[in-house]
Amino acid sequence: MKYKKNLIIILIIFLSISFILQNLYSYAYYVGDSEYVWSEGTVETSAEENSGDFLDLSCESAILIEQTTGTVLYEKDAHKQLRPASVTKIMTILLIMEAIHSGQITYDTEVSCSENAASMGGSQIWLEVGESLTVDEMLKAICVVSANDCSVAMAEYISGTEEAFVQKMNDKAKELGMNDTVFKNCHGIDEDGHVTSSYDIALMSRELLNKYPEITNYTTIWMDTLRNGESELVNTNKLIRTYEGATGLKTGSTSLALYNLSASATRDGLSLIAVVMRAPSSKERVNNAKTLLDYGFSNYEFINTSTKDEIVQNIPVQKGVMDNVNLVYEGDSGTVLKKGSSDGIKNEIIIDENISAPINKGDILGKVNFYLNDELIGSSNLIAEEEVKKMNSLNMFEYVSNLWTNLLRE
Repeated sequence: MKYKKNLIIILIIFLSISFILQNLYSYAYYVGDSEYVWSEGTVETSAEENSGDFLDLSCESAILIEQTTGTVLYEKDAHKQLRPASVTKIMTILLIMEAIHSGQITYDTEVSCSENAASMGGSQIWLEVGESLTVDEMLKAICVVSANDCSVAMAEYISGTEEAFVQKMNDKAKELGMNDTVFKNCHGIDEDGHVTSSYDIALMSRELLNKYPEITNYTTIWMDTLRNGESELVNTNKLIRTYEGATGLKTGSTSLALYNLSASATRDGLSLIAVVMRAPSSKERVNNAKTLLDYGFSNYEFINTSTKDEIVQNIPVQKGVMDNVNLVYEGDSGTVLKKGSSDGIKNEIIIDENISAPINKGDILGKVNFYLNDELIGSSNLIAEEEVKKMNSLNMFEYVSNLWTNLLRE
């Protein structure tokens, strides 16, 4: 009995000493430092913005952006308000995808054609009043052949009326910062006051591609059919067939709008969106878009600066059942820069001072800043990889167990 009592006393003394030593060690680690900081490695920088018309485009307005970051690589009168024609449907498609992801509709939902939808004219698949297609089929018709009848049928199904849907389009445009845009309809047939800009088209194109990348399952279709093969579909965007890495996105043309195009493509990890407005012909809009995309792929590259859950550093923790915790990147991040300029990129890791338990998994405990030639080009949060409980009389055994395990590993 006396032996057991002495063993318990020794264990309590050992736990107490271990607890004190842990706190002393953690304190000593941070003494004299307001921040835990160092620099290492190289990564990247943001790309410069180019203005003017050094590419000698024949269109009235244009812009080239990098899809992931939204960095502007080239622009020509990018905020000029012009008629978008069927490029309008990018917003229509975006709201359809939102309805799918919210659970309001599914790809298998049957959508019936109203008399109003059947009367649209212009580009269409000649839906009959009362005819139904699935959302999947409607999307295919809208993305591939720019079907006005399908666009209106979907708008009416989602919002009750086309007018209510158009209000949602304008609300979404405001949310995205599309300050040059006023939508009057969901299809793009010319209507006074129905205007946007190449800059705003790039914004909604980026939102669609980044948030719903599965849309490229439709926008990259070159030829397909509907109605059991009776209706043939051929994509109005010729770049899908001829341009390497093309992912979409949408054409538009009327006698007043002339020829518009939002063209997207990805090569070697770099994703670009080129918008062309009021090109003089269908051929010229394609040539202008190719010129923009070629310029981007020839001069820029995308550099990953962080990868979600990648371990950056193991740091000490005070008053916890574990002495240390791994810090990992909160998410993926990157930047676009001129080719050949990434050698000057450096990382600065900044960790909060005197980190103490309790710590929850995912708590932000620091960040990494990325610099190019002393210019801040991006940052990423550092978060705790796992939970660290605070040391107390009830979990001292857990601390000793962790300490013993670490000693065995060494």
